[in-house]
Amino acid sequence: MPIIDSAVYVDGFRIENPASLDQTFEYMEAHGGMAWIGLLRPSSEELERVAAEFSLHPLAVEDALSGHQRSKLERYGGNLFAVLRPARYDDATETVDFGELHVFVGADYVVTVRQAEVPDLSRVRRRLEGQPELLARGPEAVLYAILDEVVDQYDPVAAGLQNDVDEIEDQLFGVGDAELTQRIYELAREVIHFQRATEPLRDMLQALLRGADKYGVDIELQRSLRDVLDHVLRQCDKLGSLRAILDNALTVNATLVTQRQTDTALEQNEQVKKISGWAAILFGPSLVGAIYGMNFKNMPELDWTLGYPMALALMAATSLGLWLTFKHKHWL
Repeated sequence: MPIIDSAVYVDGFRIENPASLDQTFEYMEAHGGMAWIGLLRPSSEELERVAAEFSLHPLAVEDALSGHQRSKLERYGGNLFAVLRPARYDDATETVDFGELHVFVGADYVVTVRQAEVPDLSRVRRRLEGQPELLARGPEAVLYAILDEVVDQYDPVAAGLQNDVDEIEDQLFGVGDAELTQRIYELAREVIHFQRATEPLRDMLQALLRGADKYGVDIELQRSLRDVLDHVLRQCDKLGSLRAILDNALTVNATLVTQRQTDTALEQNEQVKKISGWAAILFGPSLVGAIYGMNFKNMPELDWTLGYPMALALMAATSLGLWLTFKHKHWL
């Protein structure tokens, strides 16, 4: 059995460290305590064994085994099933890595099923064991502490994304190319995925608070859950702002790229005009010289004293006329 940690708690204190699931069940029955079992990538047979002992709902067990679930909270009678999407920011790749955590909460047990190494629930366990008055409030306290840890770990992720957005804003008017467009798009996709992990927590926490009185949740736990809800709402607002900034940045960058392409095309057009203008200017003298160079006998200008000066004057006049025309049209 891939048990990361298993313990039985009475009045907020850890009284036993069972070596197996069978011992966990025995100690629970003997002491009337609360069991907290942490599993990492269990097989279907292993999870079914836990499900049989705690009467976990088959649909919740199926979700935990299949994985790739969205963040959600389901209530089956007096039991809760929560799916959380912990996140970690990878500085090297500037991407967000998402894990998946399933939490089964009953009257006297908590079962956590992880499909990845994150989050580190041992830190949550140590924190609660250092606060026995909080742990004594039962499985709901464990669920609160897990939610609080997952949401707290969202802060460095949001900070990493904010830093990336700031870098994009700095580069926007300096680069404005297709590579930056791709980076903006990829970052926007990371923000969207992060929103999909974060925003369902808002509804989950609100649902927990709505049912708090009905299921007798401790008033202090309700206050703690409201604090986590406030944290989630701030994250949702921040992510909404980041997404709006990225949408605007994508639009602005596309506009800048188009403008630069247009400016380049206009500049190339101006160069073409200049080349065409000079070619036309040179064409005039070439035409006159070609006509006078045909060497026919019956050309009246051949025996004319002013024929040569007239040809040069015609070349100059043609070139000057064309130059003035192109200059007036701003081609030169």
